[in-house]
Amino acid sequence: MALFYVQGVPIGYMAIMLAVLASMGGFIFGYDTGQISDILLMEDFKLRFAQCQTPGDVNTCDFSIVREGLIVSLLSIGTLIGALLGARVADVLGRRRAMTSECTIFIVGVIIQITSEHAWAQFAVGRLISGLGVGALSSAVPMYQAETAPPQIRGTLTATYQLFITFGILVAYCISIGTRAMGGSGSWRTVVGIGILWALILGIGILFMPESPRWLASKGRYDEAKMSLARSRGVPLHEADDNIKIHRELVDMRTAIEHESAIKAGWIDCFKPENKTLYRTLLGMTLQMFQQLTGANYFFYYGATIFQSVGISDSFVTQIILGAVNFGCTFGGMYVMERFGRRFPLIIGGVWQSCWLFVFAAAGTAKDPTTDQGIGTLMIVSACLFIFGYAMTWAPGIWILTGETFPTRTRAMQASLAAGSNWLWNFLLAFFTPFITKAIAYRYGFVFAACNLAGAVIVYFFLYESSDLSLESVDMMYCDPNCKPWTSRTWAPEGFSSRAELVEQSKAAEAGKPLAAGAGVEEGRIEHKNGFANGNGYTNGHAVDEKTAANGTV
Repeated sequence: MALFYVQGVPIGYMAIMLAVLASMGGFIFGYDTGQISDILLMEDFKLRFAQCQTPGDVNTCDFSIVREGLIVSLLSIGTLIGALLGARVADVLGRRRAMTSECTIFIVGVIIQITSEHAWAQFAVGRLISGLGVGALSSAVPMYQAETAPPQIRGTLTATYQLFITFGILVAYCISIGTRAMGGSGSWRTVVGIGILWALILGIGILFMPESPRWLASKGRYDEAKMSLARSRGVPLHEADDNIKIHRELVDMRTAIEHESAIKAGWIDCFKPENKTLYRTLLGMTLQMFQQLTGANYFFYYGATIFQSVGISDSFVTQIILGAVNFGCTFGGMYVMERFGRRFPLIIGGVWQSCWLFVFAAAGTAKDPTTDQGIGTLMIVSACLFIFGYAMTWAPGIWILTGETFPTRTRAMQASLAAGSNWLWNFLLAFFTPFITKAIAYRYGFVFAACNLAGAVIVYFFLYESSDLSLESVDMMYCDPNCKPWTSRTWAPEGFSSRAELVEQSKAAEAGKPLAAGAGVEEGRIEHKNGFANGNGYTNGHAVDEKTAANGTV
Protein backbone atom coordinates (compact mmCIF):
# COMPACT_ATOMS: atom_id res chain seq x y z
CA MET A 1 0.00 0.00 0.00
CA ALA A 2 1.01 3.60 -0.54
CA LEU A 3 2.69 5.51 2.27
CA PHE A 4 1.92 8.90 0.73
CA TYR A 5 1.20 10.59 -2.59
CA VAL A 6 3.40 12.91 -4.65
CA GLN A 7 1.69 14.82 -7.48
CA GLY A 8 -1.18 12.39 -7.07
CA VAL A 9 1.05 9.35 -7.52
CA PRO A 10 1.19 6.70 -4.76
CA ILE A 11 4.61 6.07 -3.24
CA GLY A 12 5.13 2.76 -1.46
CA TYR A 13 7.34 2.10 1.54
CA MET A 14 9.52 -0.11 -0.67
CA ALA A 15 10.53 2.90 -2.81
CA ILE A 16 11.79 4.64 0.32
CA MET A 17 13.47 1.52 1.67
CA LEU A 18 15.33 0.74 -1.55
CA ALA A 19 16.59 4.31 -1.79
CA VAL A 20 17.80 4.37 1.81
CA LEU A 21 19.34 0.91 1.77
CA ALA A 22 21.05 1.31 -1.61
CA SER A 23 22.42 4.63 -0.40
CA MET A 24 24.50 2.74 2.13
CA GLY A 25 26.88 2.50 -0.83
CA GLY A 26 27.30 6.25 -0.53
CA PHE A 27 27.63 5.95 3.25
CA ILE A 28 30.50 3.50 2.82
CA PHE A 29 32.31 5.90 0.50
CA GLY A 30 31.69 8.86 2.81
CA TYR A 31 32.89 6.92 5.82
CA ASP A 32 36.08 5.88 4.04
CA THR A 33 36.63 9.46 2.89
CA GLY A 34 36.07 11.02 6.30
CA GLN A 35 38.13 8.63 8.39
CA ILE A 36 41.49 9.13 6.68
CA SER A 37 41.70 12.83 7.50
CA ASP A 38 41.69 12.14 11.25
CA ILE A 39 43.59 8.85 11.13
CA LEU A 40 46.61 10.62 9.63
CA LEU A 41 46.87 12.66 12.86
CA MET A 42 46.47 9.75 15.34
CA GLU A 43 49.62 9.09 17.35
CA ASP A 44 49.77 5.29 17.02
CA PHE A 45 49.15 5.51 13.28
CA LYS A 46 51.99 7.99 12.88
CA LEU A 47 54.34 5.88 15.01
CA ARG A 48 53.64 2.83 12.86
CA PHE A 49 53.52 4.27 9.36
CA ALA A 50 55.13 7.73 9.34
CA GLN A 51 58.84 8.50 9.11
CA CYS A 52 60.22 9.10 12.63
CA GLN A 53 63.58 10.69 13.33
CA THR A 54 63.48 9.26 16.86
CA PRO A 55 61.73 5.88 17.07
CA GLY A 56 58.94 5.94 19.64
CA ASP A 57 58.74 9.75 19.77
CA VAL A 58 55.57 10.83 17.94
CA ASN A 59 56.71 14.44 17.93
CA THR A 60 59.45 13.53 15.47
CA CYS A 61 57.13 11.56 13.18
CA ASP A 62 55.81 13.00 9.94
CA PHE A 63 54.53 11.61 6.67
CA SER A 64 56.44 12.50 3.55
CA ILE A 65 54.34 14.19 0.89
CA VAL A 66 54.52 11.12 -1.35
CA ARG A 67 53.60 8.66 1.41
CA GLU A 68 50.71 10.77 2.65
CA GLY A 69 49.45 11.29 -0.89
CA LEU A 70 49.54 7.56 -1.67
CA ILE A 71 47.79 6.51 1.55
CA VAL A 72 45.00 8.98 0.87
CA SER A 73 44.71 8.63 -2.90
CA LEU A 74 45.08 4.89 -3.59
CA LEU A 75 41.46 4.52 -2.53
CA SER A 76 40.60 6.70 -5.53
CA ILE A 77 42.62 4.55 -7.95
CA GLY A 78 40.64 1.55 -6.76
CA THR A 79 37.36 3.42 -7.12
CA LEU A 80 38.28 4.46 -10.66
CA ILE A 81 38.91 0.85 -11.70
CA GLY A 82 35.83 -0.33 -9.82
CA ALA A 83 33.60 2.27 -11.44
CA LEU A 84 34.69 1.22 -14.93
CA LEU A 85 34.12 -2.46 -14.16
CA GLY A 86 30.90 -1.81 -12.27
CA ALA A 87 28.74 -1.39 -15.36
CA ARG A 88 29.53 -4.83 -16.73
CA VAL A 89 29.10 -6.45 -13.33
CA ALA A 90 25.72 -4.73 -12.82
CA ASP A 91 24.52 -5.79 -16.27
CA VAL A 92 25.56 -9.42 -15.84
CA LEU A 93 24.65 -10.07 -12.21
CA GLY A 94 21.80 -7.60 -11.86
CA ARG A 95 21.90 -4.45 -9.76
CA ARG A 96 21.30 -6.13 -6.39
CA ARG A 97 23.71 -9.06 -6.61
CA ALA A 98 26.34 -6.74 -8.05
CA MET A 99 26.10 -4.56 -4.94
CA THR A 100 26.42 -7.60 -2.68
CA SER A 101 29.58 -8.78 -4.45
CA GLU A 102 31.04 -5.27 -4.32
CA CYS A 103 30.45 -5.09 -0.57
CA THR A 104 32.41 -8.33 -0.22
CA ILE A 105 35.37 -6.79 -2.04
CA PHE A 106 35.20 -3.75 0.24
CA ILE A 107 35.31 -5.98 3.34
CA VAL A 108 38.42 -7.77 2.04
CA GLY A 109 40.13 -4.39 1.69
CA VAL A 110 39.19 -3.37 5.22
CA ILE A 111 40.61 -6.62 6.63
CA ILE A 112 43.91 -5.97 4.85
CA GLN A 113 44.04 -2.48 6.40
CA ILE A 114 43.32 -3.46 9.99
CA THR A 115 45.86 -6.30 9.90
CA SER A 116 48.67 -3.91 8.93
CA GLU A 117 51.38 -3.71 11.56
CA HIS A 118 54.18 -1.45 10.35
CA ALA A 119 54.02 -1.64 6.56
CA TRP A 120 52.31 1.50 5.29
CA ALA A 121 52.18 -0.04 1.82
CA GLN A 122 49.91 -2.83 3.12
CA PHE A 123 47.51 -0.25 4.53
CA ALA A 124 47.55 1.66 1.25
CA VAL A 125 46.91 -1.52 -0.77
CA GLY A 126 43.98 -2.30 1.52
CA ARG A 127 42.52 1.08 0.66
CA LEU A 128 43.09 0.32 -3.03
CA ILE A 129 41.10 -2.93 -2.78
CA SER A 130 38.34 -1.30 -0.74
CA GLY A 131 38.20 1.32 -3.45
CA LEU A 132 37.37 -1.33 -6.05
CA GLY A 133 34.16 -2.06 -4.16
CA VAL A 134 33.34 1.57 -3.45
CA GLY A 135 33.86 2.57 -7.09
CA ALA A 136 31.66 -0.20 -8.43
CA LEU A 137 28.97 0.78 -5.93
CA SER A 138 29.16 4.38 -7.11
CA SER A 139 28.21 3.15 -10.56
CA ALA A 140 25.52 0.67 -9.51
CA VAL A 141 23.69 2.59 -6.77
CA PRO A 142 22.56 5.77 -8.62
CA MET A 143 21.65 3.64 -11.63
CA TYR A 144 19.59 1.24 -9.49
CA GLN A 145 17.84 4.11 -7.71
CA ALA A 146 17.03 5.98 -10.93
CA GLU A 147 15.72 2.82 -12.63
CA THR A 148 13.55 1.75 -9.69
CA ALA A 149 12.26 5.01 -8.19
CA PRO A 150 8.96 6.59 -9.33
CA PRO A 151 9.69 9.55 -11.68
CA GLN A 152 7.89 11.99 -9.36
CA ILE A 153 10.45 11.48 -6.57
CA ARG A 154 13.37 10.13 -8.59
CA GLY A 155 15.51 13.20 -7.88
CA THR A 156 14.91 13.06 -4.13
CA LEU A 157 15.53 9.33 -3.84
CA THR A 158 18.65 9.42 -6.00
CA ALA A 159 19.91 12.35 -3.92
CA THR A 160 19.85 10.11 -0.85
CA TYR A 161 23.09 8.63 -2.25
CA GLN A 162 24.83 11.97 -1.74
CA LEU A 163 23.03 12.47 1.59
CA PHE A 164 24.48 9.21 2.84
CA ILE A 165 27.94 10.18 1.61
CA THR A 166 27.76 13.24 3.86
CA PHE A 167 26.30 11.16 6.69
CA GLY A 168 29.16 8.69 6.37
CA ILE A 169 31.71 11.51 6.51
CA LEU A 170 30.08 12.91 9.66
CA VAL A 171 29.89 9.50 11.36
CA ALA A 172 33.57 8.89 10.57
CA TYR A 173 34.47 12.22 12.18
CA CYS A 174 32.44 11.42 15.30
CA ILE A 175 33.87 7.91 15.72
CA SER A 176 37.40 9.23 15.18
CA ILE A 177 37.05 11.83 17.90
CA GLY A 178 35.77 9.09 20.20
CA THR A 179 38.59 6.64 19.51
CA ARG A 180 41.58 9.00 19.38
CA ALA A 181 42.08 8.69 23.13
CA MET A 182 42.22 4.88 22.97
CA GLY A 183 45.60 3.40 23.63
CA GLY A 184 47.58 1.69 20.90
CA SER A 185 46.31 0.65 17.52
CA GLY A 186 42.68 0.54 18.67
CA SER A 187 42.48 4.27 17.97
CA TRP A 188 42.62 3.75 14.20
CA ARG A 189 41.80 0.06 13.79
CA THR A 190 38.40 0.59 15.40
CA VAL A 191 37.57 3.38 12.98
CA VAL A 192 38.60 1.36 9.94
CA GLY A 193 37.13 -1.94 11.12
CA ILE A 194 33.66 -0.55 11.77
CA GLY A 195 33.42 -0.10 8.00
CA ILE A 196 32.72 -3.85 7.75
CA LEU A 197 29.38 -3.30 9.51
CA TRP A 198 28.16 -0.81 6.89
CA ALA A 199 29.08 -3.19 4.06
CA LEU A 200 27.21 -6.07 5.72
CA ILE A 201 24.07 -3.94 6.08
CA LEU A 202 24.07 -3.08 2.38
CA GLY A 203 25.31 -6.42 1.04
CA ILE A 204 22.69 -8.47 2.87
CA GLY A 205 19.84 -5.97 3.03
CA ILE A 206 19.77 -5.17 -0.69
CA LEU A 207 18.87 -8.79 -1.45
CA PHE A 208 15.47 -8.19 0.17
CA MET A 209 14.73 -5.22 -2.13
CA PRO A 210 13.10 -5.46 -5.59
CA GLU A 211 15.42 -5.77 -8.56
CA SER A 212 15.56 -2.92 -11.08
CA PRO A 213 12.47 -3.30 -13.32
CA ARG A 214 14.41 -1.97 -16.31
CA TRP A 215 17.14 -4.56 -15.83
CA LEU A 216 14.52 -7.32 -15.49
CA ALA A 217 12.78 -6.11 -18.64
CA SER A 218 16.08 -6.02 -20.51
CA LYS A 219 16.45 -9.72 -19.70
CA GLY A 220 12.92 -10.49 -20.93
CA ARG A 221 11.61 -11.08 -17.40
CA TYR A 222 8.54 -8.86 -17.81
CA ASP A 223 6.37 -10.51 -15.15
CA GLU A 224 9.09 -9.92 -12.56
CA ALA A 225 9.53 -6.36 -13.83
CA LYS A 226 5.81 -5.78 -13.33
CA MET A 227 6.01 -7.06 -9.75
CA SER A 228 9.05 -4.89 -9.09
CA LEU A 229 7.20 -1.81 -10.36
CA ALA A 230 4.20 -2.67 -8.21
CA ARG A 231 6.29 -3.04 -5.05
CA SER A 232 8.07 0.28 -5.53
CA ARG A 233 4.84 2.11 -6.44
CA GLY A 234 2.94 0.84 -3.41
CA VAL A 235 0.52 -1.19 -5.54
CA PRO A 236 -0.65 -4.54 -4.06
CA LEU A 237 0.83 -7.37 -6.12
CA HIS A 238 -2.56 -8.91 -6.85
CA GLU A 239 -3.65 -5.59 -8.40
CA ALA A 240 -0.58 -5.16 -10.62
CA ASP A 241 -2.23 -6.71 -13.70
CA ASP A 242 -5.13 -4.27 -13.54
CA ASN A 243 -3.20 -1.13 -12.63
CA ILE A 244 -3.15 1.34 -15.54
CA LYS A 245 -0.03 3.11 -14.33
CA ILE A 246 1.98 -0.10 -13.98
CA HIS A 247 0.80 -1.31 -17.38
CA ARG A 248 1.75 1.98 -19.07
CA GLU A 249 5.22 2.05 -17.52
CA LEU A 250 5.83 -1.56 -18.50
CA VAL A 251 4.70 -1.05 -22.11
CA ASP A 252 6.82 2.10 -22.36
CA MET A 253 9.80 0.27 -20.94
CA ARG A 254 9.30 -2.78 -23.16
CA THR A 255 9.05 -0.73 -26.34
CA ALA A 256 12.19 1.23 -25.55
CA ILE A 257 14.19 -1.85 -24.63
CA GLU A 258 13.08 -3.83 -27.68
CA HIS A 259 14.21 -1.00 -29.91
CA GLU A 260 17.53 -0.61 -28.13
CA SER A 261 18.23 -4.35 -28.00
CA ALA A 262 17.98 -4.52 -31.80
CA ILE A 263 21.42 -2.94 -31.85
CA LYS A 264 24.03 -4.45 -29.55
CA ALA A 265 25.62 -1.83 -27.33
CA GLY A 266 29.30 -1.84 -26.46
CA TRP A 267 31.69 0.66 -24.92
CA ILE A 268 32.37 2.17 -28.33
CA ASP A 269 28.68 3.06 -28.58
CA CYS A 270 29.10 5.49 -25.70
CA PHE A 271 31.27 7.60 -28.01
CA LYS A 272 29.07 7.64 -31.09
CA PRO A 273 27.44 10.99 -31.94
CA GLU A 274 24.06 9.49 -32.88
CA ASN A 275 21.20 10.43 -30.53
CA LYS A 276 23.65 12.72 -28.70
CA THR A 277 25.19 9.69 -27.03
CA LEU A 278 28.74 11.08 -27.23
CA TYR A 279 27.43 14.46 -26.09
CA ARG A 280 25.87 12.90 -23.00
CA THR A 281 28.90 10.73 -22.24
CA LEU A 282 31.20 13.76 -22.27
CA LEU A 283 28.66 15.84 -20.35
CA GLY A 284 28.38 13.24 -17.59
CA MET A 285 32.15 12.87 -17.32
CA THR A 286 32.65 16.64 -17.32
CA LEU A 287 30.05 17.28 -14.62
CA GLN A 288 31.59 14.58 -12.41
CA MET A 289 35.01 16.12 -12.98
CA PHE A 290 33.79 19.54 -11.94
CA GLN A 291 32.10 18.10 -8.87
CA GLN A 292 35.58 17.13 -7.71
CA LEU A 293 37.04 20.46 -8.85
CA THR A 294 34.60 22.34 -6.63
CA GLY A 295 37.20 21.75 -3.92
CA ALA A 296 34.95 19.93 -1.44
CA ASN A 297 37.31 16.98 -0.99
CA TYR A 298 40.15 19.40 -0.33
CA PHE A 299 38.41 19.97 3.00
CA PHE A 300 37.20 16.40 3.53
CA TYR A 301 40.53 14.67 2.88
CA TYR A 302 42.85 17.22 4.46
CA GLY A 303 40.45 19.25 6.61
CA ALA A 304 41.98 18.27 9.95
CA THR A 305 45.42 19.25 8.68
CA ILE A 306 44.10 22.49 7.15
CA PHE A 307 42.36 23.64 10.31
CA GLN A 308 45.33 22.64 12.43
CA SER A 309 47.47 24.86 10.21
CA VAL A 310 45.22 27.91 10.75
CA GLY A 311 45.80 27.73 14.48
CA ILE A 312 42.76 25.75 15.65
CA SER A 313 43.63 23.92 18.84
CA ASP A 314 41.30 20.97 18.19
CA SER A 315 40.97 20.43 14.45
CA PHE A 316 38.93 17.25 15.06
CA VAL A 317 36.06 19.34 16.43
CA THR A 318 36.22 21.72 13.48
CA GLN A 319 35.98 18.73 11.14
CA ILE A 320 32.81 17.62 12.91
CA ILE A 321 31.31 21.09 12.50
CA LEU A 322 32.14 21.04 8.79
CA GLY A 323 30.74 17.52 8.46
CA ALA A 324 27.54 18.49 10.27
CA VAL A 325 27.02 21.47 7.94
CA ASN A 326 27.59 19.17 4.97
CA PHE A 327 25.14 16.55 6.21
CA GLY A 328 22.42 18.94 7.38
CA CYS A 329 22.43 21.03 4.23
CA THR A 330 22.14 17.98 1.99
CA PHE A 331 18.56 17.59 3.25
CA GLY A 332 17.93 21.04 1.84
CA GLY A 333 19.66 19.96 -1.34
CA MET A 334 17.17 17.13 -1.83
CA TYR A 335 14.33 19.67 -1.69
CA VAL A 336 16.10 22.20 -3.88
CA MET A 337 16.85 19.71 -6.66
CA GLU A 338 13.26 18.48 -6.68
CA ARG A 339 11.63 21.92 -6.37
CA PHE A 340 13.83 23.99 -8.70
CA GLY A 341 15.05 21.34 -11.14
CA ARG A 342 18.66 20.58 -11.99
CA ARG A 343 20.06 23.49 -14.01
CA PHE A 344 19.19 26.52 -11.87
CA PRO A 345 20.55 25.16 -8.56
CA LEU A 346 23.81 24.06 -10.18
CA ILE A 347 24.38 27.46 -11.78
CA ILE A 348 23.61 29.38 -8.59
CA GLY A 349 25.59 26.87 -6.52
CA GLY A 350 28.66 27.24 -8.71
CA VAL A 351 28.64 31.03 -8.32
CA TRP A 352 28.01 30.85 -4.56
CA GLN A 353 30.80 28.32 -3.98
CA SER A 354 33.21 30.36 -6.06
CA CYS A 355 32.57 33.50 -3.99
CA TRP A 356 33.35 31.83 -0.67
CA LEU A 357 36.43 30.06 -1.99
CA PHE A 358 37.72 33.45 -3.13
CA VAL A 359 37.18 34.70 0.44
CA PHE A 360 38.91 31.63 1.92
CA ALA A 361 41.92 31.95 -0.37
CA ALA A 362 42.19 35.74 -0.11
CA ALA A 363 42.04 35.68 3.70
CA GLY A 364 44.69 32.94 3.99
CA THR A 365 46.94 34.72 1.50
CA ALA A 366 46.60 38.24 2.92
CA LYS A 367 47.57 37.38 6.50
CA ASP A 368 49.02 34.48 8.45
CA PRO A 369 46.03 32.64 9.97
CA THR A 370 48.23 31.07 12.65
CA THR A 371 48.95 34.49 14.14
CA ASP A 372 45.69 36.28 13.35
CA GLN A 373 42.70 34.66 15.05
CA GLY A 374 40.22 36.74 13.08
CA ILE A 375 41.60 35.51 9.77
CA GLY A 376 41.48 31.91 10.98
CA THR A 377 37.85 32.35 12.00
CA LEU A 378 36.97 33.96 8.67
CA MET A 379 38.52 31.02 6.82
CA ILE A 380 36.49 28.50 8.81
CA VAL A 381 33.27 30.47 8.28
CA SER A 382 33.91 30.79 4.55
CA ALA A 383 34.66 27.04 4.37
CA CYS A 384 31.35 26.29 6.10
CA LEU A 385 29.43 28.60 3.75
CA PHE A 386 31.12 26.95 0.78
CA ILE A 387 30.05 23.53 2.07
CA PHE A 388 26.53 24.93 2.62
CA GLY A 389 26.25 25.74 -1.09
CA TYR A 390 27.95 22.55 -2.22
CA ALA A 391 25.70 20.29 -0.15
CA MET A 392 22.59 22.07 -1.46
CA THR A 393 23.49 21.90 -5.15
CA TRP A 394 26.52 20.22 -6.70
CA ALA A 395 26.79 17.39 -4.18
CA PRO A 396 23.37 15.78 -4.78
CA GLY A 397 22.72 17.23 -8.24
CA ILE A 398 25.53 15.51 -10.13
CA TRP A 399 24.67 12.05 -8.82
CA ILE A 400 21.02 12.61 -9.74
CA LEU A 401 22.05 13.51 -13.29
CA THR A 402 24.32 10.47 -13.52
CA GLY A 403 21.28 8.27 -13.00
CA GLU A 404 18.88 10.02 -15.37
CA THR A 405 20.82 11.53 -18.30
CA PHE A 406 21.74 8.42 -20.30
CA PRO A 407 19.63 6.12 -22.54
CA THR A 408 18.80 2.64 -21.27
CA ARG A 409 20.89 0.90 -23.92
CA THR A 410 24.18 2.43 -22.76
CA ARG A 411 23.20 3.74 -19.32
CA ALA A 412 25.31 1.32 -17.30
CA MET A 413 28.46 1.98 -19.33
CA GLN A 414 27.98 5.75 -19.46
CA ALA A 415 27.28 5.86 -15.72
CA SER A 416 30.52 3.94 -15.17
CA LEU A 417 32.46 6.39 -17.34
CA ALA A 418 30.96 9.32 -15.46
CA ALA A 419 31.74 7.78 -12.08
CA GLY A 420 35.20 6.87 -13.36
CA SER A 421 35.79 10.51 -14.20
CA ASN A 422 34.82 11.43 -10.64
CA TRP A 423 37.28 8.96 -9.16
CA LEU A 424 40.10 9.89 -11.54
CA TRP A 425 39.90 13.52 -10.47
CA ASN A 426 39.38 12.42 -6.89
CA PHE A 427 42.73 10.60 -7.09
CA LEU A 428 44.52 13.48 -8.81
CA LEU A 429 43.35 15.94 -6.17
CA ALA A 430 44.02 13.60 -3.25
CA PHE A 431 47.54 12.78 -4.42
CA PHE A 432 48.72 16.16 -5.66
CA THR A 433 47.06 18.40 -3.04
CA PRO A 434 49.98 18.05 -0.54
CA PHE A 435 52.44 19.06 -3.29
CA ILE A 436 50.28 21.98 -4.42
CA THR A 437 49.54 23.35 -0.96
CA LYS A 438 53.23 23.20 -0.11
CA ALA A 439 53.95 25.33 -3.19
CA ILE A 440 51.09 27.85 -3.17
CA ALA A 441 49.45 27.37 0.25
CA TYR A 442 45.95 28.85 0.49
CA ARG A 443 46.12 30.32 -3.02
CA TYR A 444 44.95 26.85 -4.00
CA GLY A 445 41.46 28.16 -3.19
CA PHE A 446 41.62 30.54 -6.16
CA VAL A 447 42.02 27.54 -8.47
CA PHE A 448 38.89 25.88 -7.08
CA ALA A 449 36.99 29.18 -7.23
CA ALA A 450 37.70 29.49 -10.95
CA CYS A 451 36.66 25.85 -11.51
CA ASN A 452 33.31 26.50 -9.82
CA LEU A 453 32.60 29.39 -12.17
CA ALA A 454 33.60 27.26 -15.16
CA GLY A 455 31.24 24.52 -13.97
CA ALA A 456 28.32 26.96 -13.77
CA VAL A 457 29.00 28.11 -17.35
CA ILE A 458 29.09 24.52 -18.64
CA VAL A 459 25.77 23.75 -16.96
CA TYR A 460 24.12 26.75 -18.61
CA PHE A 461 25.31 25.96 -22.13
CA PHE A 462 25.23 22.14 -22.18
CA LEU A 463 22.96 20.58 -19.53
CA TYR A 464 19.30 19.83 -20.31
CA GLU A 465 16.63 20.10 -17.62
CA SER A 466 15.45 16.55 -16.84
CA SER A 467 13.24 17.04 -13.78
CA ASP A 468 9.65 15.67 -13.88
CA LEU A 469 10.38 13.48 -16.92
CA SER A 470 10.55 9.70 -17.19
CA LEU A 471 13.91 8.30 -18.24
CA GLU A 472 12.50 7.52 -21.68
CA SER A 473 11.32 11.12 -22.14
CA VAL A 474 14.70 12.47 -21.05
CA ASP A 475 16.16 10.50 -23.95
CA MET A 476 13.58 12.03 -26.30
CA MET A 477 14.39 15.54 -25.08
CA TYR A 478 18.11 15.19 -25.78
CA CYS A 479 17.29 13.86 -29.26
CA ASP A 480 14.89 16.69 -30.13
CA PRO A 481 16.81 19.03 -32.49
CA ASN A 482 14.53 21.92 -31.58
CA CYS A 483 15.35 21.76 -27.89
CA LYS A 484 18.34 23.66 -26.51
CA PRO A 485 19.77 23.40 -22.99
CA TRP A 486 18.68 26.93 -22.05
CA THR A 487 15.13 26.29 -23.32
CA SER A 488 14.84 22.71 -22.05
CA ARG A 489 12.97 23.71 -18.89
CA THR A 490 9.84 24.26 -20.97
CA TRP A 491 10.22 21.15 -23.13
CA ALA A 492 7.53 18.49 -22.81
CA PRO A 493 6.79 15.27 -24.72
CA GLU A 494 4.68 15.62 -27.85
CA GLY A 495 0.99 16.03 -26.98
CA PHE A 496 1.64 18.36 -24.03
CA SER A 497 1.75 22.13 -24.14
CA SER A 498 4.08 22.34 -21.14
CA ARG A 499 5.83 20.25 -18.52
CA ALA A 500 3.33 21.47 -15.94
CA GLU A 501 0.54 19.97 -18.04
CA LEU A 502 2.46 16.70 -18.17
CA VAL A 503 2.52 16.58 -14.37
CA GLU A 504 -1.18 17.36 -14.13
CA GLN A 505 -2.09 14.73 -16.71
CA SER A 506 0.03 12.15 -14.88
CA LYS A 507 -1.82 12.96 -11.66
CA ALA A 508 -5.17 12.65 -13.42
CA ALA A 509 -4.20 9.34 -15.00
CA GLU A 510 -3.07 7.92 -11.67
CA ALA A 511 -6.28 9.01 -10.00
CA GLY A 512 -8.32 7.44 -12.81
CA LYS A 513 -9.75 10.76 -13.97
CA PRO A 514 -10.43 11.56 -17.63
CA LEU A 515 -7.56 13.24 -19.43
CA ALA A 516 -7.77 16.70 -20.88
CA ALA A 517 -8.87 16.75 -24.50
CA GLY A 518 -6.04 16.34 -26.96
CA ALA A 519 -3.45 15.37 -24.37
CA GLY A 520 -1.85 12.03 -23.82
CA VAL A 521 -0.19 10.74 -20.72
CA GLU A 522 3.56 10.54 -21.01
CA GLU A 523 3.91 7.01 -19.75
CA GLY A 524 0.89 5.85 -21.77
CA ARG A 525 2.07 7.32 -25.06
CA ILE A 526 4.69 5.06 -26.50
CA GLU A 527 7.00 6.44 -29.13
CA HIS A 528 7.42 3.85 -31.84
CA LYS A 529 11.15 4.24 -32.23
CA ASN A 530 11.53 1.80 -35.06
CA GLY A 531 9.50 4.14 -37.25
CA PHE A 532 11.51 7.28 -36.61
CA ALA A 533 12.45 9.05 -39.81
CA ASN A 534 15.71 10.37 -38.41
CA GLY A 535 16.54 7.60 -35.95
CA ASN A 536 16.86 10.00 -33.05
CA GLY A 537 13.89 9.04 -30.94
CA TYR A 538 11.52 11.71 -32.22
CA THR A 539 8.17 10.69 -33.68
CA ASN A 540 7.62 13.20 -36.46
CA GLY A 541 4.46 14.45 -34.82
CA HIS A 542 2.66 11.14 -34.27
CA ALA A 543 1.79 9.68 -30.90
CA VAL A 544 1.32 5.96 -30.70
CA ASP A 545 -1.44 4.78 -28.41
CA GLU A 546 -0.88 2.10 -25.82
CA LYS A 547 -2.89 -0.63 -27.51
CA THR A 548 -1.13 -0.12 -30.85
CA ALA A 549 2.28 -0.11 -29.17
CA ALA A 550 1.48 -3.37 -27.39
CA ASN A 551 0.63 -4.94 -30.75
CA GLY A 552 3.85 -3.63 -32.28
CA THR A 553 2.12 -1.67 -35.12
CA VAL A 554 1.73 1.96 -36.06
